[in-house]
Amino acid sequence: MNASLIVLELAVVVLGLVVLVQDWFTPAKDRRTLGYGAVLGVAVVLLYSFFAFDGRESLYAFGNAYVLDGLALWFKRFFLLAALLVLLMATEFSDRFEAGQSEFFALTLFALAGMMFAASANDFTLLFVSLELITVTFYVLVSFLRRRVESLEAGVKYLILGALSSGFLVYGIALIFGASGTMNFNELADKLANNPALGHKSLLTAGVLLVLVGLGFKMAAVPFQIWAPDVYQGSPTPTTAFLSVGSKAAGVVLLMRLLGTAIPDLAFNLEKLLMAMAAGTILYGSLCAIPQRNLKRLLGYSSIASAGYLLLGFAVMNKSGSSAILYYLAGYLFTVLAAFTVIAVVVREAGAEDISALAGLAQRSPLLATSLTLAMVSLAGIPPLAGFFGKFLLLKAVIAEGIRWHAYYWLFAVAVVCVIISLYYYFGVVKAIYWSKGTTDLAPISVPLSTRFALGVCIVGMLWLGLNPDGALELAVEAVKSLRLG
Repeated sequence: MNASLIVLELAVVVLGLVVLVQDWFTPAKDRRTLGYGAVLGVAVVLLYSFFAFDGRESLYAFGNAYVLDGLALWFKRFFLLAALLVLLMATEFSDRFEAGQSEFFALTLFALAGMMFAASANDFTLLFVSLELITVTFYVLVSFLRRRVESLEAGVKYLILGALSSGFLVYGIALIFGASGTMNFNELADKLANNPALGHKSLLTAGVLLVLVGLGFKMAAVPFQIWAPDVYQGSPTPTTAFLSVGSKAAGVVLLMRLLGTAIPDLAFNLEKLLMAMAAGTILYGSLCAIPQRNLKRLLGYSSIASAGYLLLGFAVMNKSGSSAILYYLAGYLFTVLAAFTVIAVVVREAGAEDISALAGLAQRSPLLATSLTLAMVSLAGIPPLAGFFGKFLLLKAVIAEGIRWHAYYWLFAVAVVCVIISLYYYFGVVKAIYWSKGTTDLAPISVPLSTRFALGVCIVGMLWLGLNPDGALELAVEAVKSLRLG
């Protein structure tokens, strides 16, 4: 029973090991094919997930430490789709690696396995182990371009700050166990429901706050965001893309499990803190993005702002906010991966990551120009793309709470003002694509078939979620039914 529930994770781990072993028998000039093999394997696992599980009931394994329910299944498919698109990008990017192409693909798969385990974490032990599996693999992936000083610097910063956040996390878990006597989310929720006095213990409160530090680091939320811009800039572009989507979503699902399963009776006490974090994160990301010229650094600050918008859903503490989080993440996946896929191609051609490298892109490759334009418009929250409806749902959940407490109106105002501010730097990228005259090189850019496929998937995803939101929203509402929220 236990093994049958983790078949998706086992398949991904085995796929990663196969890629590593196959490297021994593959000539150096053909190792890119291992990346396509990894893509095919992930696609098979993703398709199998639709036939093997339906998520209608919660299934437990390993002493209830692992749960497979609608929420877990939604995030597993999210991570698999993200990894599939990232591996396509990495396969085309791999010619920039002096060595270790298969290791890069395998580490990406191992990080994917950690994210999938995180989606099913129902115990603080599995929460910590899954997060560490994700973090340790990213220590290597971030600094994979070891001859670039920027990549090594990014790796060191991520290592130091990641280790610090892990220390806070494990100390917080220890305090929670000391106060409650359990590591299991369901058991902790039951103890809090049956013994309200437990929720007033300072030891438990301190533990929860320290766990929030560790999860806030994963989401790049203020005040734990300082690593994001430098790490995004220095990492290989596929790593940056997987960090911005996969690692962030892993922090989101674990925070949902913590607030919606482990401590639902205490979550309301964190309302003011989460509101302050949401407002601060949105403001910081939006304002700091204004002067940026480096494309990856710009998207790093954009990622911080996006973490703030996600925190809006946590601040309202109900299922409408939770379903809005899932919808926003779905649109964010297609939007950000489209942007990074274009950046990977442009940087390879231009040899620079500055916005000026986009000059003439509309003439050199209409597909790349259209993809990046749609991504920027979606990130800005302009209809009819996915980013608009995602932000709309989150803001709708916030303003609905304003009837109960007027402070939510101020939070809503901050978010709306920052949406307006973001138009400046997002449309600055669009301006560079179509109206900048910074280059005389208008030679066409060759876009590989795999990259065309990835961009096509992202464009369809952005348009479909924006024009036909009902189906995706219904799936999100079903996925959050297992949470113990109002």
